[in-house]
Amino acid sequence: AILRTPESVPRPDLRSLPVTRWARSACCLALMLAAPTGYAQDEEGFSGRVAFGFLATSGNAENESLNSSFNLWWNYDPWRHELSGLAIRSSTSDVTTAEAYGLAWQSNAALTETGYIYGHAALDDDEFSSYARQLRAAVGYGRRFIDRDRHLLNGEAGVGARQADLRDGTELDEAIVRLSGDYRWSISETSAFTQTLAIETGPDNTFFEAASTVSADVREDLSLVISYTIKSHSRVLPGTDKTDTFSAVSLEYTF
Repeated sequence: AILRTPESVPRPDLRSLPVTRWARSACCLALMLAAPTGYAQDEEGFSGRVAFGFLATSGNAENESLNSSFNLWWNYDPWRHELSGLAIRSSTSDVTTAEAYGLAWQSNAALTETGYIYGHAALDDDEFSSYARQLRAAVGYGRRFIDRDRHLLNGEAGVGARQADLRDGTELDEAIVRLSGDYRWSISETSAFTQTLAIETGPDNTFFEAASTVSADVREDLSLVISYTIKSHSRVLPGTDKTDTFSAVSLEYTF
């Protein structure tokens, strides 16, 4: 089922912020390379995880789907750094029906026990969306609202810029307001639920992304992961759906 976000989502008038395309690109590149992502792992040092899923069916129609992702963390107080990536590909009878890639970087610098400033940059490439490519960058303030043994909740608010290329050749360059958050519930010692949410709104388009994940340990460093992701744009090309959804089952290795 296709889920749609409301057309009436309020968007602030940011047209008064003159940001040229080259300046936005420079800002995005600078954030990717040097800016001090939301929290994910709190342990000091380096850690990471890699997930891979594949499904193939045959018969009246041959279907194949592939999904893979990774997260890498470098944590050294007061800094927290994360690099993440995602790839999704699906085909039916040798015809590609979905293909998307994503790469993101975020760095946090702690100000207090619960507050931090952050820099975020992300690049998305989608072969079947109205938006062939999006480059986004933002800086802002984040806060941990819940920090308990089983529950963790972060919220963030920031401003930035977005550079988007539509599939018809249109270029959208705009300033954005970014609101995001992520929640983790440790259901038991071997299972967890994670929910992430991000809204990036500008004068021309509002982008919404939410991901729900349930994981269960198979052994100490290997987990079975089920995820459901929603991505939506308020402005799309004619004949294109505003919302894409991705469901995935994968094995995840942590280190």
